[in-house]
Amino acid sequence: MPVPDHDPAASTAPGGAAGTLHVVATPIGNLADLSPRALDTLRAVAAICAEDTRHTRQLLAHFGIEQSLVALHEHNEDEMAGRLVARLLAGESLALVSDAGTPLVSDPGFRLVRAAREAGVRVSPVPGASALVAALSVAGLPSDRFVFEGFLPAKSGARRARLTSLAGEPRTLLFYESSHRIEDTLADCVAAFGADRPAVVARELTKLFETVLDGTLADVHARVAADANQRKGEFVLLVQGAGDDADARIAEGRRVYAKLGEHLPPSTAAKLAAEISGAPRKALYGS
Repeated sequence: MPVPDHDPAASTAPGGAAGTLHVVATPIGNLADLSPRALDTLRAVAAICAEDTRHTRQLLAHFGIEQSLVALHEHNEDEMAGRLVARLLAGESLALVSDAGTPLVSDPGFRLVRAAREAGVRVSPVPGASALVAALSVAGLPSDRFVFEGFLPAKSGARRARLTSLAGEPRTLLFYESSHRIEDTLADCVAAFGADRPAVVARELTKLFETVLDGTLADVHARVAADANQRKGEFVLLVQGAGDDADARIAEGRRVYAKLGEHLPPSTAAKLAAEISGAPRKALYGS
């Protein structure tokens, strides 16, 4: 089915109607998750902007699609955005894909989408797979309110600081993590959120070795640490929010205590942190 290249609300260029930038979600693992609409779009556009053209070419080959590819990644997006918008304004329609899942979710593409919108070009989503939504849907954690933090810092100090700053967050937390950091990140989560905070590690979703581990942070960390297979692949880490006000106060108190403890004696830091956060002092001292 042909893809409509123009909408009456879309801008027009001097030479005629502008094209459309289609933001196309691709599978995160199982190729059967690519929608019929996504296939039609990828076949119909003038070119596909891809994070890794080699990866995307394999996907297209699986479906028998021969299409022109343009590399668009974090290192060249600033340079390429203007050129691609010029093509759109000249009437060509383009597709934007990432290596897996929905583009722009911890992937390149934001600058191109912003430039296209600023130029008055229609930007249209072609929805599909998203690892974070897939993980949230099976985690069994509160899903009415959640916050996505993307990838945590690679360096341990910065990662711990980020996690500590989130200890009082009441919404369910979602992170992406890599295979070589998942064990250390879980250990840092135990330190920041407490051993008993409910958590889920969703690994290799929609793929052959898909696993979803749930339990307390201490339990999940122990299971990942004990099994090398659970440290392979791609991960979504979910941590339940701080919960009720008492839990949130304690979490915030621990965060404040940790910062004050860098400059003050433990007893003084605990006293001040308790006054600032409203958390019981005994819950903070030595935490």
